[in-house]
Amino acid sequence: MTGSYLLGVDIGSYSSKGVLVDRDGAIVHSHTIPHGMDMPRPGFFEHDADRIWWREFVDIVGVLLDESAIDPRNIIGIGTSAIGSCVLPIDASGKPLRPAILYGIDTRASSEIEQLEQLLGKEEIFFRSASNLSSQASGPKILWIRNHEPEIYNKTRWFLTSQAYLVYKLTGTASIDVYTASGYTPLFDPYSLGWNEDFARPIVPVERLPEVFWSCTVVGSVSPQAARATGLAEGTAVIAGTTDAAAEAVSAGVVENGDMMIMFGSSIFFIMKSSKLLKTPDFWCSNFLEPDTYAFAGGMSTAGSLTTWFRDQFARAELDRENDGGENAYALLAREAAASPPGANGCIALPYFEGERTPLNDPKARGLIFGLRLGHNRGDLYRALLEGVGFGIRHNLEAMSREGVEPERLLAVGGGCRNALWMQLVSDILGRELAVPEQQIGASYGDAFMAAVGAGLFPDLSAIRGWVRSYRVFRPEAQTHERYGRYYRIFLGLYESTKELMHQLSDPPAERP
Repeated sequence: MTGSYLLGVDIGSYSSKGVLVDRDGAIVHSHTIPHGMDMPRPGFFEHDADRIWWREFVDIVGVLLDESAIDPRNIIGIGTSAIGSCVLPIDASGKPLRPAILYGIDTRASSEIEQLEQLLGKEEIFFRSASNLSSQASGPKILWIRNHEPEIYNKTRWFLTSQAYLVYKLTGTASIDVYTASGYTPLFDPYSLGWNEDFARPIVPVERLPEVFWSCTVVGSVSPQAARATGLAEGTAVIAGTTDAAAEAVSAGVVENGDMMIMFGSSIFFIMKSSKLLKTPDFWCSNFLEPDTYAFAGGMSTAGSLTTWFRDQFARAELDRENDGGENAYALLAREAAASPPGANGCIALPYFEGERTPLNDPKARGLIFGLRLGHNRGDLYRALLEGVGFGIRHNLEAMSREGVEPERLLAVGGGCRNALWMQLVSDILGRELAVPEQQIGASYGDAFMAAVGAGLFPDLSAIRGWVRSYRVFRPEAQTHERYGRYYRIFLGLYESTKELMHQLSDPPAERP
């Protein structure tokens, strides 16, 4: 095949996906590889950077090139994204020194957050970083390594994030994009677009932090070593890339200020494009992917990971049949949940199975299934989990509204969008339309488009309108929305009523004398 093609590869929490796209946005070929996530201790979540990130990148590229029969010399740009922001220390030779510490679901650095707030001042951090410290912030996680693994800390040449490691392996350039760097609170200054040396001093020398670029900037080209490892052509342009959620926002068609993406992945992530830097204490405010663009963001710790957990624990027989070519276990669970009425027959779930990010910012929050009776069945429980995520989304949007942030258009993306029941009940819970792009390749598609911008095929990201044109719109039913209001009020009350008990469960037991 001849022509010009773009390569996009995204490394997610539980799978990696790559796509080859032509210059008109048509998908030539795609490939997905599932993987797991390590949890060495409660609250600790990690990936092996070489075994998962780089190995799966290499494997995906190999499949795409072999099965598409495209000459790698016809690929004019490469874009990558991955979960973020993560912390991966590598030595001077580029070798990872430990597994990567993942994004906000990893809550190990709670003490480091308190340490930095006392040392630097919580108000000063917010004033200079435009965000408060939370489990999403990478700065405390680097400090955790310094406090708990000093030998690794002292050997570290670069502290990289996820897609930055892919770019480093491809080009030898230590880089990070502006949007992902914003997640390195309190290290990044969103006003100067550089590292804050004052705040970095007690955490890490800025010389160990990578250079910052805009996402579509070409930061290097495929090296001879990377060409041999991947089959890509030496010299192919590689952009800085970004975090998966931001790439997913591009793939959803987030173009106008007020457009908000809701990503239904293993977790929930919100990104709204804004004309200015919006500073609120409960959410994350940052620069976005291009100069003079900004993102207002938030996230819930669990979503698709809840449905995976439920399937694995309560639908083992169906999962076995699925692996034998039978009915998809998720489809069966969705059908059972659809037979349960709104409100799941009086069963309400708090989705805080691994703490919660926005708007609670409570790493000690815990999951809860409330109102159980002997008459409840599996479909009720599964629907309650889906609705619990929907209630959490509503909680976020209402908290945003109190901060003066009002999204104008809601765009849903991610693997959860394949469940039409989930999309409809979220629309009903919110009382708002939810638009789902018909093209659901996801972040890797956004990566390919950003690579096209970096290669000069398009002037900026607004041209994504030419690639993303068709949406399926879910519209709320007024009576169902009203019915959900009662359950939503109970949902909010459950957290407030049980918060102290949750924290007691989360605190380590006292040592016996």
